[in-house]
Amino acid sequence: MPIDPFKIISQFYDSDSELFAVLVEHSTKVAAKSLEIAKGLAHLHLDMDFIEKAAMLHDIGIFKTRSQEIGCAGKYPYVCHGYLGRELLDGLGLPRQFGLVSERHTGAGITLENIIEADLPLPHRDMVPVTLEEKIICCADKFYSKSPKKRDNVMTRQKIEKSLAKLNLGHAKRFSAWADEFGIY
Repeated sequence: MPIDPFKIISQFYDSDSELFAVLVEHSTKVAAKSLEIAKGLAHLHLDMDFIEKAAMLHDIGIFKTRSQEIGCAGKYPYVCHGYLGRELLDGLGLPRQFGLVSERHTGAGITLENIIEADLPLPHRDMVPVTLEEKIICCADKFYSKSPKKRDNVMTRQKIEKSLAKLNLGHAKRFSAWADEFGIY
């Protein structure tokens, strides 16, 4: 089944809306960064087509959440966008890996322990990247914000680690390990 990320995004977003523009701009940057990281790991023969398409679809669930800053007016807290995106992608009958990328990319992955300790409104299961492709997309996502104030900036590894450490030290450690593995300094 051929997968066209823009056609899929257009099923849920008005292509003339600001939120569509925000999502596509962010996802395009994440896809490019993901491919850049994957090219540095060429000896592993990664599925570049999957990486590009999954990166374009990783944030598809944002419209179901609340984030005035970026124009999301849904009913769920923003932290839910990953698993909500998985539900959308699974519902379309896409291969399971696409939904898993969406579900597992938030933060540097969210553990069941994180969910319980912080009483997050998420299903009680680990949502941490497992495959190399998931880790690459999750890592690449951290370099770009959807926030209007930060949208034109590229985060540095050091800023990402500091930001993730404020969220949870485990997130910062996971990201740092991936950055080391991917040669991002």
